[in-house]
Amino acid sequence: MASNWIAYNDLAWTEDWFVNPCDYEKEVMFYINLINENAIENPKTLLHFGSGAGGHDTIFKKYFSVTGVDLSLGMIEKAKNLHPDIVYIEGDMRTVRLNKKYDVVAIPDSIDYMVGEKDLEQAIRTAYIHLNANGVLLIVAKPKETFQNNNFAYTGEKNGIHITLLENNYINPFVPNTYEATLVYLIRENKELSIHTERQILGLFPENTWERIFIETGFTLNKSLLEDIYEKNIIGEGEYPLTVFVGRKK
Repeated sequence: MASNWIAYNDLAWTEDWFVNPCDYEKEVMFYINLINENAIENPKTLLHFGSGAGGHDTIFKKYFSVTGVDLSLGMIEKAKNLHPDIVYIEGDMRTVRLNKKYDVVAIPDSIDYMVGEKDLEQAIRTAYIHLNANGVLLIVAKPKETFQNNNFAYTGEKNGIHITLLENNYINPFVPNTYEATLVYLIRENKELSIHTERQILGLFPENTWERIFIETGFTLNKSLLEDIYEKNIIGEGEYPLTVFVGRKK
């Protein structure tokens, strides 16, 4: 079941070089406000699909009892070390069944790994199954209409190790409804340089696909624009607007 992406397993440790968990506060508070605006009752429990290294959960757990689900064991291990008070489970958001319901399901940073429309439908259906009546689903997405090719650079140095991560996003015109994310890690430790590369194929769907799946699954739907999350890391000119889809279970 576990993923074999090196970025989230063998190189999961590099996450600490690029971001501090407290850096997520502005972003996550935006999500929490949207959740509260769409909830009928005060939500208390949150299921986080694609929980990664636990950065978002630093803020989420101040407001909810959090359970995390991720496919990458490297990320789960990091999240458990950061948040021993949170239960993290290895699982696929398309198929996992926890036999428990929550007030909120949040997917803030991983829905792109649903490469096909069927994958996206399964993930949203899984969220629906895990929600209480009137529960809220929040997904941060990159609709096809607003997505563009970009290059990003992230860098950090500590403990005598300097790391630069270069990321290229590219819409391949020959592979519809997808984009490529190619990652290049430059890791310098003492006098040694190691270079690691990875190419991921990710899903890219138009807004009407998102809207249809939300409605057909049984959610209401509201949309909000989120900007200035990754723009500071773009090389040269570029934009990286995100759309936050929020639905309430009917």
